[in-house]
Amino acid sequence: MMNITNINPKSKNQINFNQTTYHLSSLSCKDAEAFRLFPDDPQQLRTAFAVDRDRILYSGAYRRYHGKTQVFSFSNLIDEEMTNRSLHTTYVSQIARTISKILGLNLELTEAIALGHDLGHTPFGHDGERALSKLCLKHNIGLFHHNIESLHIVDNISRKGNGLNLTFQVRDGIVSHDGEVHNKMLVPNRTKTEKDIQEFILQKRQGSDVQMMPSTLEGCVVRITDTIAYIGQDIEDAIRCNVLKREDIPEDCKKYLGDKNSRIIDSLVRSVVVNSIENDFIGFDEETSFYLLKLKNFNYERIYSDENIKKTNTKIAHCMEILFEKYLQDIAKENFDSNIFKQFLSNKAEKYILSFSAAEKVRDFIATMTDRYFNEEVKEYLLPWK
Repeated sequence: MMNITNINPKSKNQINFNQTTYHLSSLSCKDAEAFRLFPDDPQQLRTAFAVDRDRILYSGAYRRYHGKTQVFSFSNLIDEEMTNRSLHTTYVSQIARTISKILGLNLELTEAIALGHDLGHTPFGHDGERALSKLCLKHNIGLFHHNIESLHIVDNISRKGNGLNLTFQVRDGIVSHDGEVHNKMLVPNRTKTEKDIQEFILQKRQGSDVQMMPSTLEGCVVRITDTIAYIGQDIEDAIRCNVLKREDIPEDCKKYLGDKNSRIIDSLVRSVVVNSIENDFIGFDEETSFYLLKLKNFNYERIYSDENIKKTNTKIAHCMEILFEKYLQDIAKENFDSNIFKQFLSNKAEKYILSFSAAEKVRDFIATMTDRYFNEEVKEYLLPWK
């Protein structure tokens, strides 16, 4: 925990964070508290949370991060410095580790949650997620949510359908993240059980607007860091794409938070650290929370809802529907030449094959695709070289 005395949240910019000492906070999740749903091989060199981190890091889903859109679909085809899902995940991990270290939290648990939190994102980011969700609803398998799919990947898809058997705390942190919802303060639900997680998944798929707090402070750090990592970076990418000019950022937000990503991150991290230290919650002060929400609303209006950025939505949704129906037919007809068999189902264990419906298998195959692979599948089906 950071050893700072006489902290005044109003003067957070005057704190010298280099003059600090660290030790593990009593509020942190201890390594001895880690537990898994199923027995696992004993480890001598690494903690359970370090094992989880490494299992995620070496998974196929993690490797596919680099090929998935963050906000600007197709932008990486012409500008490789645009943020993709891999970069975003790296930023979340780095910022979350910084906060957790100062607060005296478990760094390996924090990192494992951060690295796994977006594994379930579809190709083309939230645009792809909305398109796939409509198709899932149409085929009666419930709405699609990338945080739920992230948990599904580590539980049921990775390691050829056998799952990674991660600890409860990491799985909980992954499914409990939600960077879209604005929270001034996150209070961990330390009594949460596996039953609570499964009930949350059921309600979300049915369309209920329910929220679930992480069970650990480390999970709360990752959840709040998700927003810290993307809010300023999305602005930088929008400026790079000529969607915005820096002077378009609201003046009061620039004055309080900063006008560049580095300054915005610094302001938000300082607020979280000062207001969360020695408390059983993770949160911002009132003013920072107010201006962050205003900046988030600005991003939604000027970036995420921009017509030029979203003009590909119709095409993405149309192509996704074509592929979804194609794969369903391929499964029904046992068309083993289809890529859903050759590159997905043929590699899955019987546990996965017997546990999920055809529509759920199609959902999972599409959700795991990179943008490039999705495009190639569309071209192969609509423009076959035969």
